[in-house]
Amino acid sequence: MKALIYSLSVPVLAANAFGAQYLTVAQAQRALFPAAASFVEHKVDVGAEQVRRIEAQSRTRWRLQRQRIWAANMTDKTLGYIIVDEVYGKHEFITYAVAINLAGNITGVEILEYRESYGGEVRNPQWRAQFVGKSSQDAVELDKDIRNLSGATLSCQHVTEGIRRNLAFFDVVIKNK
Repeated sequence: MKALIYSLSVPVLAANAFGAQYLTVAQAQRALFPAAASFVEHKVDVGAEQVRRIEAQSRTRWRLQRQRIWAANMTDKTLGYIIVDEVYGKHEFITYAVAINLAGNITGVEILEYRESYGGEVRNPQWRAQFVGKSSQDAVELDKDIRNLSGATLSCQHVTEGIRRNLAFFDVVIKNK
């Protein structure tokens, strides 16, 4: 007896998944401070007066009452700090880490998670390298000392603003501890 095989065509709708995690916090720590022997997490409370000063200095809004940071330590001394933050791209959050040395200069920026379907060019190492050496004394402003990437304008703008805000946070809260 012959078996009949029926082929049923069913349209399959695939959901586009654009989000990608590129680094964990631990991986970003190692990438940003490779000489560090340990990373110690601190939860820093930010008071109303500090928020006012951060917002004035950075020209951006501060939205947290408590910020998580990690001190990068080498046996008996601190090398600097890592701040993990999130900013909106166009519709979704971009999670990034910024490393700041004790002098208040950026030593590196890593994109940990990017959830947008476009604008991922902010992961480009050459674009992120523009921030290295910057401090709160620099403009850290898109189209001034940070170049824009075509097709990623909002991501560039928001990451730049977030980094500027975290430089102000370092100046106002961490540096004076």
